[in-house]
Amino acid sequence: MRFHVSGRLEYNVRFPSTMIFNVHAQRSPGQTILHERFTVEPDLHFEEFVIDSGGSRFVRLETGKKKMLQLSYEATVETSCEVVPANKLDYTPVADMDRRAIPYLFPSRYCQSDRLGRLAWDLFGKVANPYEKVIAVVDWIHENVEYLRGSTNSETSAYDTVTQRTGVCRDFAHLGIALCRALNIPARYFSGYAFQLEPPDFHACFECYLGGRWLVFDATRLVPLNGLIRIGTGRDAADAAVSSIFGRVQSTLMQVDCQLAPGQKFTPLERKQLGRKGISLDAKHATSTH
Repeated sequence: MRFHVSGRLEYNVRFPSTMIFNVHAQRSPGQTILHERFTVEPDLHFEEFVIDSGGSRFVRLETGKKKMLQLSYEATVETSCEVVPANKLDYTPVADMDRRAIPYLFPSRYCQSDRLGRLAWDLFGKVANPYEKVIAVVDWIHENVEYLRGSTNSETSAYDTVTQRTGVCRDFAHLGIALCRALNIPARYFSGYAFQLEPPDFHACFECYLGGRWLVFDATRLVPLNGLIRIGTGRDAADAAVSSIFGRVQSTLMQVDCQLAPGQKFTPLERKQLGRKGISLDAKHATSTH
């Protein structure tokens, strides 16, 4: 499936600052970039880099004496995913787990799994199948946390969300991650572009390591899971922020769009269509969903 994604960010710069952006689509086995363009106005030197095997692509730049900054990114991305039956998603003991998944078992800044252990085991400890356990987590969040724009801020954590019972997509993702980690299931943060998200914006959800692969889950139920284009992956939003500012800069505009490329026909895969199946976005032998 081919998507055309774009993002435009504008800032007022109060004094010389350094900024790090994470808006580029990732390159992965299930995601191929056919075309992309990144521009900065006024013209400034920038560097692109990847920190680790997570694949997130960052851009670092210094504003210098410029008072305004405009960034734009656009890309045509081909994605594919694998639909996996729940009976193939056995629990992986920590002793046998891929070492790269182990860091996603630990508490992190926004996902205090160590503080939510009793709640997680009281609510979901009796669910035997690991995939059904994560689905129970997702359903509980969807039914017990109200999606409310403007109800949280950049400091809101999973513990805050389970207490306040309101949040936006990043809060839903953080709570899902924290509860799954408390149940000894590795979970990581996912940020990306999302097809059919209204209003258009960057979107956050989470992935769990089940049966030796990462599967994507979204407690907001705002978008079909096969309409996601990955930007960032990390322990939580701190690892995948759209922009990180070291200085004094004020955001004045953020525009995001995700559309089907010409000639594509999209069949959404949502909870009702999937039944007892999960979706992996970076399986090595993924099959296209068009």
